[in-house]
Amino acid sequence: MKKNAVLLILILVLTIQLLNVYGVQRFPKPEFESGYVQPDTLQPDTRAELLAIMDIVVLTVALAVISWLVLKKRSRIGVFCTSVLSLVYFGFYREGCVCSIGAIQNITLAMFDENYVIPLTVIAFFVIPLIFTLFFGRTFCAGVCPFGAIQDLVSYKPQKLGTRLNAVLGLIPYLYLGLSILYAATGTDFIICRYDPFVGIFRFDASFGMFLFAGILLVSGIFIARPYCRFLCPYGVLLNFISRFSWRHMTITPAACIKCRLCEDSCPYDAIDMPVPGKNPEDRAITLRKLILICLLVPFFVLLGGYSTSRLHETLAGVNGKVHLAKSLLEPTTNNGQPETFEITAFKSSGKPVSQVFSEASAVIRQFYIGSWILGCFIGLVFGIILARQLIIAYQADYTPNKGTCFSCMRCVDYCPVTPEEVKS
Repeated sequence: MKKNAVLLILILVLTIQLLNVYGVQRFPKPEFESGYVQPDTLQPDTRAELLAIMDIVVLTVALAVISWLVLKKRSRIGVFCTSVLSLVYFGFYREGCVCSIGAIQNITLAMFDENYVIPLTVIAFFVIPLIFTLFFGRTFCAGVCPFGAIQDLVSYKPQKLGTRLNAVLGLIPYLYLGLSILYAATGTDFIICRYDPFVGIFRFDASFGMFLFAGILLVSGIFIARPYCRFLCPYGVLLNFISRFSWRHMTITPAACIKCRLCEDSCPYDAIDMPVPGKNPEDRAITLRKLILICLLVPFFVLLGGYSTSRLHETLAGVNGKVHLAKSLLEPTTNNGQPETFEITAFKSSGKPVSQVFSEASAVIRQFYIGSWILGCFIGLVFGIILARQLIIAYQADYTPNKGTCFSCMRCVDYCPVTPEEVKS
């Protein structure tokens, strides 16, 4: 009997809730003396929810298809066609948002601000490509990311840049990643979205400066393959690192390399590691000196980078709205008789004491001081590791794609004379 009574009560409650969904307001809205107006009840946008779910499904299916094309079919044409479809859907139809690149900032802000609620779609777009990269390499870059696809279309006569220039320009994405995390963690700005070169093209609403920036990237992309992916993309830093531990990765040949050298100049991204012939082992004394030098250089660059960047923490913090407002209140003469800014007007109308503004600004500056130390140490560590790699000689017998920098675009596969059919026979 008790169970039946509880069941009846639950059915009654659910029935009332269902009726409330279709209920209408029978009485007029209350009128407040303060002038406040009761807002209309808003229902969730069902279409937006369905589109978000569809985005995740399309992303997962596209990654699965492109991974199959890269690892099983070894088809450059298939990868190219998939990239065009991804450009149409994720680029022009969904207008480049939600994107995995910008999701870095949402994830960071959610980690540092407990009041920030991050949509599940953003989490999915950030995590799913990383999972596929861990298993199959950078197949997301190969034909799913619309940013890479639009650059791949204009890559007509790509030229090699050389190892040294690649190494120098390759430091920029690490700096960009560090700055985007710093500004997102402090709640200052989403600089990846603010300076996104391609979303404005997808939406046809970019400022002149951003259109110019995107145009420069696309024109330079004719001769320098994927300049944004290689020398700016902060998400590429994460993909680069994770791909080095990938379970499976594309190979130039379906079997053993025959060293025909036909693929030697096929990669426009300088992502093919050339064979390094074996030689007599180095003297133990030389190896020990290199090891000591590496152990000294890396901590030195870490501390140097941290200290140098920390000296710029006030400059970096000047972009923050609270710090900018405090400086404007502290030095009102800097306006030179110009009308006061919107921030000043809003502050005066809020009734907030000036001391609170200065206290909040000081807290933000302290956050930037700690963050700039971490950012500088990170950049110093990356620079030290790059130098250390120059001292370490890695011997290998075959032409192999670099698992970190290879985009799995399959361009090199077409140059290899060894075919899967020959391997089966």
